[in-house]
Amino acid sequence: MFDSTFLRVYDTTTGITMGVFFICVAAALVLGAVMALVYCFRTPHTSSFVVTLALLPATVAVVIMLVNGNLGAGVAVAGAFSLVRFRSTPGTAKEITAIFLAMAVGLACGMGYPGFALVFAAVMCIMSLLYALTNFGGRRNAALCRVLRVTVPEDLDYPTVFDDLFEKYTTKAALVSVKTTNLGSLNCLTYDVTLKKAGTEKQFIDELRCRNGNLEISMSLTEQNDRVIL
Repeated sequence: MFDSTFLRVYDTTTGITMGVFFICVAAALVLGAVMALVYCFRTPHTSSFVVTLALLPATVAVVIMLVNGNLGAGVAVAGAFSLVRFRSTPGTAKEITAIFLAMAVGLACGMGYPGFALVFAAVMCIMSLLYALTNFGGRRNAALCRVLRVTVPEDLDYPTVFDDLFEKYTTKAALVSVKTTNLGSLNCLTYDVTLKKAGTEKQFIDELRCRNGNLEISMSLTEQNDRVIL
């Protein structure tokens, strides 16, 4: 009885009935909505991406059902999908993973295995929630990590001029890039720093200004390095 629950709900030799079509599409829509809600948990997101994530499984399922085992149609569909690219900003690794998971659920539903799609979606949603709750892979003291950009005159000996300030206000300070600007008369330094405690940004910047001649200084949250271009 358990195995029969996961049998294919249609056979490619007999075609797809309206009842089977609605079952597969409904399962894809429900699972897509659940996966979209799970993705929203503790993850910055936009409404358009969440709606896309909820509808993607049903879209993939319909395409697979229309192919219905036809090799030529399958090749044509694969070629059409290869031409589709996201024309927005590059997505994060988590966004790309969510898209692939949604497509996998849609493929399972489209192939006539809503039971397998349900189990797969449930397992992945549970693991996603578990990773979010435990901050799996997160950096320790992430709230204190900053990207510091300091503009200094070209003749300033920048490798050591800020060492005492870094020792006073940070537990880690690494110079990650140097860029010349203003026709070479200025250097823009980028540091990856970890503050010793929150709320010291203003004092830190004020003392840096005394060293760099009151030129431009900026401090921001650590940049995301998990961007993926599709």
